[in-house]
Amino acid sequence: MNHTIELEDLTKDYGQGRGVFHLTFSVREGQAVGFLGVNGAGKTTTIRHLMGFLRPETGHARILGMDCFRQAASVQDSIGYLPGEIAFMEQLTGLAFIQFMAQMKQINDLSLARRLMDYLELDTGVKLKKMSKGMKQKVGLVLAFMQDAPILILDEPTSGLDPLMQNKFVELINREKSRGKTILMSSHIFEEVEHTCDRIVMIKDGRLVADESMSKIKTSQSKHYQITFSTEEQAALFQRAYPQSTRTEATVSFLQKGSPQKLLQDLSSYPVEDINARYQTLEEVFLQYYGGKKS
Repeated sequence: MNHTIELEDLTKDYGQGRGVFHLTFSVREGQAVGFLGVNGAGKTTTIRHLMGFLRPETGHARILGMDCFRQAASVQDSIGYLPGEIAFMEQLTGLAFIQFMAQMKQINDLSLARRLMDYLELDTGVKLKKMSKGMKQKVGLVLAFMQDAPILILDEPTSGLDPLMQNKFVELINREKSRGKTILMSSHIFEEVEHTCDRIVMIKDGRLVADESMSKIKTSQSKHYQITFSTEEQAALFQRAYPQSTRTEATVSFLQKGSPQKLLQDLSSYPVEDINARYQTLEEVFLQYYGGKKS
């Protein structure tokens, strides 16, 4: 199996529990991986190692077989990178900055950059210092995608974008994925990860806590059931058979995996007013991994 991105026992200890510790995972060629974790979990530290900005204390970070720190220049030639915090030259217009970065990356043909500007509806005539967070994020996306690199590493790519632009970003990622790009994407927007990624890697306190295929996560999702009975007494009676449930007046709520066959049999002897059922969101699954409340 051809692994494009490889982390092996990667450790960077900043003290007081901060950093990343013995982190091992890989991303195969053409795969899109969602890299999840709360702020401070170590996502950006991991990405900075992959970009060659940091030297690991122990372990290795490799891209296309190259050591990310020792061969950083060659590694970076293969990556379209969007940092979590972009350093802008505020006095330039968006277009001038994109042209400047294209020169730095030795990109002579700006036709792809222009298509991206049009697609993202970016007004590049505005000076960067006058741009909103969302407009600056669009500039960052143009910079990440314009070299048509085989690998995309994106740190919170839709930060500051409105919902319409978030949807356009999802379309853009899926288009790049269909072209065989390898994508590692750190994100807090669970919906976009669900709609773009093949796999989820979660870290907590700098350590790997989950590495699952998206299909497996989806099949292991529990369903939320919300059942409203004719009377509070009936709801309380039903709840005895489902001790993990919660009750608000005549409505009982609970999580359950698998077939609803037994539940339907149990309900057949009760007067039911309404049933709502939905799968857990990726966010709720994520919170379970983090020991959060199962809502």
